Amino acid sequence: VTLNPRYNVVDEEADVVVGWENGDTNVKLTASADNQEVNVKHRIDNTNIELTASRDNQEVVIDHQMDNTNVKLTASADNQEVTVSQQLDANNRISPTLNRNGDVSVAWERTLGDDSSLTATLKPNDSLNVEWKDNDWTANVDMGLDGTNINGANVSIKRDVTF
Repeated sequence: VTLNPRYNVVDEEADVVVGWENGDTNVKLTASADNQEVNVKHRIDNTNIELTASRDNQEVVIDHQMDNTNVKLTASADNQEVTVSQQLDANNRISPTLNRNGDVSVAWERTLGDDSSLTATLKPNDSLNVEWKDNDWTANVDMGLDGTNINGANVSIKRDVTF
């Protein structure tokens, strides 16, 4: 059991984090005067189960890996979604996601080698996001979609610097 009392001098907020770990199970309770949250994680073979609960939010995530396929179910009171990822070969993964509103997205991840990758995520009639990671550099292009029309693009580039 770990006990970690914390105090933020700037915000004058205090909380305490109580943690417990036993093999494949991890429990963390964070409590302050205004909010309490519990997070429970448990691993059973190739399945991870996570439960997060607070006054304003409750969510469960079940993530199961089998061979080249991963199934992830995320459920809360407001939204539920399922993602089925398939590793097609050593460099390509495709991941369609469906949520409770019937919204669909599809992500394609391509490993380019040497800590480099390209990920494209399409949300029909909503957006197309392309992310290119090249070692410490990351470039993102976000485009709004209306049918087949592009409603502008936001481009960002960043570099991770380690001192």
